[in-house]
Amino acid sequence: MKVCIIGGSGFIGYYLIKELLSQDFDIKNIDKNQSANFTNFTSIADIREPESLAESLQPCDWLVLLAAEHADNVTPTSLYYDVNVNGAKNVIDIAEQKGIKKILFTSTVAVYGLNKVNPTEHSPTDPFNHYGRSKFQAEEIFRQWYNEKPNERSLVIIRPTVVFGPGNIGNVYNLLHQIAIDKFLMIGRGGNKKSMSYVENVAAFITYCIQHDLKGYNLFNYADKPDLTTRELVQQAEVALGKKILPLRVPYWLGLLGGYGFDLLSKLTGKKYSISSVRIKKFCATTQFSSVHINETGFKPAFTLNQGLEITMKSIINGNDKRK
Repeated sequence: MKVCIIGGSGFIGYYLIKELLSQDFDIKNIDKNQSANFTNFTSIADIREPESLAESLQPCDWLVLLAAEHADNVTPTSLYYDVNVNGAKNVIDIAEQKGIKKILFTSTVAVYGLNKVNPTEHSPTDPFNHYGRSKFQAEEIFRQWYNEKPNERSLVIIRPTVVFGPGNIGNVYNLLHQIAIDKFLMIGRGGNKKSMSYVENVAAFITYCIQHDLKGYNLFNYADKPDLTTRELVQQAEVALGKKILPLRVPYWLGLLGGYGFDLLSKLTGKKYSISSVRIKKFCATTQFSSVHINETGFKPAFTLNQGLEITMKSIINGNDKRK
């Protein structure tokens, strides 16, 4: 079976290609950046440029779209829509030209918004930032594509919770790294629950959907359970480190005020900082999501959430936490 991946040179793409190759799939990766690990499978093209994308994209059994603009502090914000929305339109147009009828799109639970009550796939959407809004608009483009010919096409949309693992310098990494170097600062009470996804499990679930050649329209939240509070996440890190963490604690309002300060500093200097008001809000928010639909597929992740956290923590401790 031939699988084309758009955006496979990034974090999730590395693990997905590795998983697909282990299952003997025929792989083609298309990305604006060369893959450091899979150069033989990669063609250079930008999702925003239909001509280069059309040259690289080949007819395939499944097309997987991973490419996205997703960082918290992207400027200008129009990039979210250029990449995530207009990029989706380009993918649809070229897929039609190439006769591609099966698409798997990785979206995000950010489409639900913050502090919701354990949303399911049937819950209303309420994105709070440009990333969430642009990804939901992209979903709608793919749903329209599917609905035009539902008897001929298949569409899988996966909304992962925050994805972590070795090689990803993201929000979970920053938290774990700060714990590892004894610079962790607890903002708020730490009782807010977080749904998280270990990257190898996400890659395995994408592969599972392709292997089982899912028909029709399928929408999945992805989260590795159980959900942990921020305090419990710190406790899990303590187990991996073998030591007790005594974090400093500041009230939420003070932490948010500091985040706004860094926002202003970023605008004045043109630099991007690891602290921002958006990241403070996300850190202190309850981001808990139901993933019961995945249970209905029969998929069983190879790693527990705690195992994923332990693997990630050890990679940080051993200095093997470079971006894939």
